Formats: sequence, C-alpha cells, structure tokens
Amino acid sequence: MKSVLIAVGKTADKRFEAITNEYADRIRHYIPFAVEIIPELKNTKGLSQSEQKQREGELISKSLLEGDYLVLLDEHGTERSSMDFAAWMQKKMSAGPKRLVFVIGGPYGFPESIHRRANEEISLSRMTLSHQMVRMFFAEQLYRAMTILSGEPYHHE
Repeated sequence: MKSVLIAVGKTADKRFEAITNEYADRIRHYIPFAVEIIPELKNTKGLSQSEQKQREGELISKSLLEGDYLVLLDEHGTERSSMDFAAWMQKKMSAGPKRLVFVIGGPYGFPESIHRRANEEISLSRMTLSHQMVRMFFAEQLYRAMTILSGEPYHHE
C-alpha cells in the first residue's frame, strides 16, 4: 500500500518544508510514501470562499485515483492518540487499499464534493493550525505510527 499526502499550495517557509521532507524520507523506510503539492490558485481576489474551495476541490479530485481510500485532514474529523493512529494505520495496511491518500485542503477547507468523496476525516487538533504546520505535524505523526508498529523506541508512553 502506498500512502500519499496531497496538500494545496506550496509551503512559504523553507524550514517547515525541510522538516516535512525529513519525515517523508524517514517514512519511506517503512512504506511507500509521496507528497503531492497542488499549486495555489491564481487571481483569487475575485472569487468567493465557496468558489475557491470548489476550484481547489476540482484540482484535488484530479489527483485521486479510483480505489483510493481518501482521508481528509480536517479540524472537524476524528481525533486519535498516536497509539490509536498507529493501530488505525495497521488496519488500513492490512485492509489493502492500493493508495491511502491524506489531503490537506486550502485556506477555507474542502468543498462538499470532497467531503462526500472522503472515506474518513481525521483531526490533528481541535485548534486551527497553519497548513504548512499541518504538513509537518502529519508527517511526524505518520513516522511515529510506523515506529510504533515496528516496535522501535521513538515513541514513549
């Protein structure tokens, strides 16, 4: 099973990008993993929030393949501890979808069409986090889950 993180817009702060890339490299030691960046929309000043979400949703949809298990990273999703997330990952890896796709939306979230397409929604925190930080935190948590499943000493309970 391949895991993919899709994010809307590039990271402006290279420090966040470097940390995210470091964890992505570590994750690849355990599972195939890719980060796909959907370019930011241009000329959004004339668009309503709803129109911007809709256009971003269309770009997200183009990145999805039939059979993908789609998980939105959304503040309204289910919260899990690191141990619970590791157990959840184990179940997903055993269930065998070809791709487990995690998506970070744009600044206004996801359009209803993407919410309907999603299999699940996960929250990293009930607090609002910047999108560039979400990439970094998610990559670290996925790496942590892989080390938990491998019985490595990275995570301490």
